[in-house]
Order: sequence, then C-alpha cells, then structure tokens
Amino acid sequence: MIEISDELKRRLKNADKILFFTGAGVSAESGIPTFRGKDGLWKKFSPEELASYDAFVKNPDLVWEWYQFRRETIRKAEPNDAHKAIAEFEKIYPDVTVVTQNIDNLHRRAGSSNILELHGNIEKNYCVNCGKRFDYVEFENTNETPKCDACGGNIRPDVVWFGEALPQDIFKRAEQKAMASEVCFVVGTSAIVYPAAIIPYKAKEYGAYVVEVNIQYTDFTPDADESFFGKAGEILPELLNLAKEFHR
Repeated sequence: MIEISDELKRRLKNADKILFFTGAGVSAESGIPTFRGKDGLWKKFSPEELASYDAFVKNPDLVWEWYQFRRETIRKAEPNDAHKAIAEFEKIYPDVTVVTQNIDNLHRRAGSSNILELHGNIEKNYCVNCGKRFDYVEFENTNETPKCDACGGNIRPDVVWFGEALPQDIFKRAEQKAMASEVCFVVGTSAIVYPAAIIPYKAKEYGAYVVEVNIQYTDFTPDADESFFGKAGEILPELLNLAKEFHR
C-alpha cells in the first residue's frame, strides 16, 4: 500500500482534466528494454548507428533490420497493469490525455483513446521520397528496406530519430493539454529528454499537481509535488482505485 497525501486526494476528487506523461519505464514492465537503464539497448548499440537519418541513408537495410527486430519484440509484449490503469482513468474523468515518449503502441492496445505520441509510433511508416503512408502494414519475411509502391523510395519507420525535430502539431497539443491539466502523472521517465521533458514542467507552471511514479529517484523528483517509488503496474492501480472511490 502506498501513502497518499491529503492534497493528492483532494485533487483527484475535484479534478476533471488528467494528464499522463509516460516514458520507457512504463513499457519495461511489459518486457520491452529501456534505452538508458543499466541493461538498456544503447549499452549494446550506438544511437548514431541505428537511430538517425544519416545512419538510414548510409545503411538502410541495417536500420530497417533493427526496427523489424524491435517490432517483433513489441508485438510479443502485452500492455501491463500500468497501461491498463491509465486507460481506466478515462472511465472516471471527462478529460484524460496520455502524452508519451514511447513508440510501442501499448497505450492504444491497452484502451487509451486520447494519445499524443511525441516520438512517433513504430507501427507507422512512410516513404522518404513522396511521403506515402504505410501505417500498420506488415512487412514480413524481409530485413531489407521495403520500397514505396508509388515511387520506389525507401520506407522508414515514423519515429523521431536523433537530430530530428518532434512533430510540432503534436507537441503543441501536448503543451496545451499540459497547461490545462489539473493533475499530471509523470510515469516511468526521468524527464531529461528535451524538448519532450518540457511537458510536466509546463503542467506545473500552470497549476497542475505533479505526481511522479518511478522505480527510483530521478532528476525530476525534486520538482515533483509528490513521488511514489516502485512499479507503475502496482502504484497506478492503487491510485485508480482511490479515484474510483471518489467518483462512485
């Protein structure tokens, strides 16, 4: 059992607008490796080798094979209790938004409907030449870069690579949701990757009560109004049950 402050109880009782800002720690509980933890993927691979446009131009088949491997890992994974609890909040509050740095599509598979993906979605793709979309298309049995059927250009994952800007329309909507939020949960992220990390600070600046849920102390902890340390899949269901009690 976690110890919940009276202030958070008051906020959950009276709030209408809830924001979840999520990172890799949420999906780690589904068996998807993080990038920056002690067992993170970047310990084995250089980001510049696999997650940059220059790398894709230099060796598109290597990059595509890497993302095919990641897709396979992600598709085998299932949404965990944290993803499911976040989705359940939509049944209690009229305005729930998930702003995620994750590209794994697990929030959507768990049932969340209002999702802003700051770093893209590994299940979406587009042609680098003509921009034709290939979203949720199965590229089976090949580790070679698929070609666009309209112009013959290389197809790439619709994810934000190192050195690329965030999709500005999505980021702007995320900022607006942050500024309007009344309670902001920062879940499974150390909030150090900018500009995405601006979101929880923007929420706090505009009056939201900011609650951190993480496996350990992070650089964001001193700025949170309240922090819970442990597995998000255990903590968020407790917070969900409390919210349900307030809204019977």
